[in-house]
Amino acid sequence: MSNGKSSVWPRIAYACGTFGHDVFYAMLATYFMIFVTSNLFHSDNPTHDAYMIGVVTTIILVLRIAELFIDPFMGNIIDKTKTRWGRFKPWVIVGAFVAAITLALLFTDFGGMAVSNSTMYLILFAIVYFIMDVFYSAKDVAIWSMIPALSFDSHEREITATVARIGSVFGGQLVTIMVMPIVLYFSVNQNGGAGDPTGWFAFACIGGGIATLGAIILGIGTKEQESALRENKKDTSFKDVFKVLTQNDQLLWIACAYLIFGLGQNLVNNFNLYYFIYVIGDATQFSYLGVINVIIGLMAVALFPALTTKFSRRKLFFASLAIMIVALVLYAMSGTSVAIALVAAGLFNLPQPLIFLVVLMTITDSVEYGQLKLGHRDEAVCLCVRPLVDKLSGAITSGIIGLTAVWVGMTGGATAADITVPNLLKFQLIMFALPIVLIVIASLVYKAKVTLNEAEHARILEELEEKWEDMNK
Repeated sequence: MSNGKSSVWPRIAYACGTFGHDVFYAMLATYFMIFVTSNLFHSDNPTHDAYMIGVVTTIILVLRIAELFIDPFMGNIIDKTKTRWGRFKPWVIVGAFVAAITLALLFTDFGGMAVSNSTMYLILFAIVYFIMDVFYSAKDVAIWSMIPALSFDSHEREITATVARIGSVFGGQLVTIMVMPIVLYFSVNQNGGAGDPTGWFAFACIGGGIATLGAIILGIGTKEQESALRENKKDTSFKDVFKVLTQNDQLLWIACAYLIFGLGQNLVNNFNLYYFIYVIGDATQFSYLGVINVIIGLMAVALFPALTTKFSRRKLFFASLAIMIVALVLYAMSGTSVAIALVAAGLFNLPQPLIFLVVLMTITDSVEYGQLKLGHRDEAVCLCVRPLVDKLSGAITSGIIGLTAVWVGMTGGATAADITVPNLLKFQLIMFALPIVLIVIASLVYKAKVTLNEAEHARILEELEEKWEDMNK
C-alpha cells in the first residue's frame, strides 16, 4: 500500500473488515458461553442441565483443539490460492457468510432439542460448531495474513495494522456496549438480567450480518501488492507445513508467550459480564464498560506507531503487562462498586490492543525471518499461528468458564443473591489470581526467548533483497 490518497480507501476498507471480524469474534469468544450457561438448558432437572453444560463445554474444547491441526493446512491452502480477486479475499468473504449463518444456529436450541432430545442436540451442535469454526478460521487466517501482502516495510505494516486494529477494537467493544441492550430488547423474559433465547438469537443475527457486510467491503476496497519476494518457485507441500512452523523459532516463541498471556486475558474478558450479573447484580451497567473500552482502546491503538518509535515494541509489551496486573489487583478489590469495577476493567483493557499489535507485528516480521532461514515464503502458514493460538486459548478458556460457572452456581436462573461467599471467593480466584500468574509467566517467556525486533527485521530484508533471486534458482 503506497502513501498518499490511494492508500486511504484501502485502509478504511480493511478496517471495515476487521471491525466486522471482531464483532463476530466477541460474539463467539466472550458471549456464546453466557448464552450456554444462562439460557440454553432450562429443564426441571438442574443436575441434568449442569451435565449438558459440561458436555457442550467439552465438545467445544475438543473441536477447537482438533482444529489446531487443521489451521496450518488451511494456511497452506490459502498460500496456494490464485484468483483474479487475489489470494485472501475469497476466503474472507465466503468464510464470513458461512460462519455467520452457522453461529446464528448455535444461538438456538435447535427447535427444543436441547431439552426434548439431548443426544440429537449434542450431535447437531458438534456438526454445526465444527463447520462454523472451520470457515471462521479460514476467514481469520486470510484477513490477518493480508498485512505482509500489503507492504514489506515494518513501519508501513504498523500503520496498516494500527488502522485495522482501530476497526477491530471498535467492533469488539461495540458488542460489549450493545449486547445486553439488544438481548434484553428482543427478550420476552428478562431472566434476572441475562435475557432469553429469543434475545440472544437476535443478537447473533445482527452481529453475523455486520461481520458479513464488513468482509464484503474489505473485498471491494483492498488490493494485494505484487512483488518478486512474494513469489515462490516451489510451493510448500502439506508434509512440510509443520516443518515451516517448527523451524521458525521466533514464530514459535512469540506464539508460546501469546498463548499463556491469552489464557489470562480471556479469563478476565469472558468473566466480565458474569461479574456484573452475579456479583454486582446489575447487567445494565455492563454497557458502560463497552463505552469506556472503545474510547481508551481507540486511543491506545492510535498511539501505537508513535509508542513503538519512542519505546520499541519490546518495552511496550512489558509496560502493557504491568498495567494489566495493577488493573487486576484493583478489580479484585472492587466488590460491588460499579465505579471501581468499571475503572479497573477499563484499565485492564487499555493495553490489550497494544499487546495484540506487538504480537501481530512480530509474527508478521517472522514471515521474512522464516523466508531467509528456510528459503521460501509462507505468509498464511505463518500468520495462521496467531488465530491458531487465539483458538486454543479460547477453547481452554471456554472450558474453564463453563466448569467454573457450574462450580460456583452461576447458571440457569441464578442471581447475585444466590451466590454464596465461599463460591464468590472461588470465582475471584479464577477470575483474578490465575490471570495474574499467567501474565507473569508470559512476560518471562517473552523476555528470555523473543529476539526478533524492528532492527533485526530491517537487516533480514536487506539480506533477502540481495539473496532472494539466487535462493529461487
